[in-house]
Amino acid sequence: MNPKASLIIGILCISFSPIFVKLVDAPAITSAFYRILLGWLCLAPYCFAKVNLKIARKELIIALIGGIIFAADIAVWNISLLKITATVSTLIANLAPVWVGLISYILFKKQAGRLFWIGTFIAIFGMVVLVGYQNIIILKFNAGILLALLASLFYAIYITITRGVLQKISVLTFMFYNMLSASIFLLVICGFQHANLVNFSTSTWLYFIAMGLVCQIAGWLMINHALRFLESTKVSIALLSQTVVAGFWAILLLNERLELKEIIGSVIVLAGIAITFLKVNQSNKIVN
Repeated sequence: MNPKASLIIGILCISFSPIFVKLVDAPAITSAFYRILLGWLCLAPYCFAKVNLKIARKELIIALIGGIIFAADIAVWNISLLKITATVSTLIANLAPVWVGLISYILFKKQAGRLFWIGTFIAIFGMVVLVGYQNIIILKFNAGILLALLASLFYAIYITITRGVLQKISVLTFMFYNMLSASIFLLVICGFQHANLVNFSTSTWLYFIAMGLVCQIAGWLMINHALRFLESTKVSIALLSQTVVAGFWAILLLNERLELKEIIGSVIVLAGIAITFLKVNQSNKIVN
């Protein structure tokens, strides 16, 4: 498939994720569990038949730990989606690139560059507009926003620890172990919560299947395919459009409406994130 077409299809697929979470009649963590499990069950037969699943111990450990962190990211984000609008939650969850740059600078002493810091401060300013400076002064934060921020941090950690492993093993091999680990972790969490995992309506099961096949498998396979042929910086910037597309679906399917400050804050945050990617492009340091 043409990589640009693949990227567009991938973005459209993953943009439905917050919509399905809003529509499904199930707890947020249960939705996360079935999204990953059903995706893995679809992927596993092909991997057993066609993919070399042999993997070195170090890469296996990274894939398994990455799966746990990815599961935490999806679970926390899903909880956030049930507390605030799909558009705002998706936008804040896309702050991961900013966290990646900060983590790389603090832990690995990688120079971030001027445009990264400019973009970071613009994104922070957008968050202030979004949350409201009055609420920040009195430390009054919406739980949904805090959870979305936590989800973006989890995803940044996931990117940081797994970014090098895909250079050593295939994408499908990585996804097989990564999603298996994520599924087991979320199953354990559901067990501790004594969550219902069986008694759901037909429509809920259809949403679960859609999340697993459309968002988890089709979406990320298309995006990973695009990454093989396109610059990861350009792909990362293009992925920001997920927020816009998800916002469109939220208006169309969920009748969500944004306040003026949310619209202005969202635009500022998106601009800030995009500028951090421009820094990556100019210095030829690719952030996966």
